[in-house]
Amino acid sequence: MGASTATTGKKTSESRRDALESRVIEAALELFAERGYHGTSVPAVMERAGIGAGSLYRLFESKEALVNAVFRDAKRRLEVALRDGVLMDQEPRTLFDELWGRLAAFAEAEPVAFRFLELQDHTPYLDGASRQQELAVLAPIALGCMDMQRRGVFRQDVAADVIIAFVWGAFVGLVKAARLGYLELGREQIDAARDACWRAFAAAAEPAEREKERWKRRRR
Repeated sequence: MGASTATTGKKTSESRRDALESRVIEAALELFAERGYHGTSVPAVMERAGIGAGSLYRLFESKEALVNAVFRDAKRRLEVALRDGVLMDQEPRTLFDELWGRLAAFAEAEPVAFRFLELQDHTPYLDGASRQQELAVLAPIALGCMDMQRRGVFRQDVAADVIIAFVWGAFVGLVKAARLGYLELGREQIDAARDACWRAFAAAAEPAEREKERWKRRRR
């Protein structure tokens, strides 16, 4: 009975700690997205989260530790949005369209996280764990891109990392331009940009249906 009570108490304590940590991370995410790393103070995070200094520093020993926790949490959410349930062996153009659509859906559903991740320079403060989390998001995309090059779907005269940077940067640029009021970003514009990115790196400008049929024959 005593052991059971102790276990329950431990789980309750851990649950409260997890809830508090989530609250701090969400408050810090909002502030880092609004003000940037250098413009955000620890007291501002405490005020936004509604906690005291002792509670925050028991969770995160420094502002740098906090921003890395925020970065990893946001990157994990992006990773889930891009990869959860996606079939990597589907026809190339369909896969490309799905990944682009998933990125667009994430930017719409989580604008604060997207703004923090993609519209700021995180290089100065990222630790090893955060860099590994970033690789976890990018590595499967890079491998998929290189596979498309090997199969002759994408041009081979452009490195895979250049293709990814170009496509990713194009999407981020759209979101940034819309945020600054330079354009209204609707489905038509998002799809047009997607198609332009595909055409920029497709090995041959074949009709979509012919390309799909060729892919089906390869898989038989």
